[in-house]
Amino acid sequence: MTWDWSAVGDFMPLFLDGLLVTLKALALGSLISFALGLVWALLMRAPTRWVRWPVGAVTEFVRNTPLLVQLFFLFYVLPEWNITFSALTTGVVAIGLHYSTYTMQVYRTGIEGVPAGQWEAATALNLPLRRTWTAVILPQAVRRVVPALGNYVISMLKDTPMLMAITVLEMLGEARLYSQEHFQFTEPLTVIGVAFVLISCPASLLLRALERRLVR
Repeated sequence: MTWDWSAVGDFMPLFLDGLLVTLKALALGSLISFALGLVWALLMRAPTRWVRWPVGAVTEFVRNTPLLVQLFFLFYVLPEWNITFSALTTGVVAIGLHYSTYTMQVYRTGIEGVPAGQWEAATALNLPLRRTWTAVILPQAVRRVVPALGNYVISMLKDTPMLMAITVLEMLGEARLYSQEHFQFTEPLTVIGVAFVLISCPASLLLRALERRLVR
């Protein structure tokens, strides 16, 4: 087996297109998972069980079903109910929704880790509930959980190849398409593997440095 550099050169434009799609799906999916996860976490602290129980049931169901099944459901089943999105939008929503059930647990841990004295101080100062959350509790909770949230970003990155199942041509999708058309698999798949490593490893190092800084 010989390495064909010309194949790498031919594949690079497709790789760059796939990289852009991957990063777009990762960025938007992360934003959805972070925002929705916080909403789930706050709803789970609602005083009434008629809010907590449905939220708990929905998040448990999403967390315990495979992301691939959710992708297929959103892409192939919803159109039968006249609910249609583009393949990329479907993938972004599925990733964001799926991982929001994990970030919810991260937020819950952070909120529960805020010392009870902080709640008591807010009460003593007669702060409104909204002010207590936005100015006292959430800033401390989010600071504690940023590294854990970052770990889920890396997990989302590694799950983006699943979008290929619903016709989204992210990095692996482009590599597969090129390989099938040119019958060259080694070069494009190697480029994709190296790309994932070059994205994931620096991100992991950055998260470790951020964690050390935040725990000081």
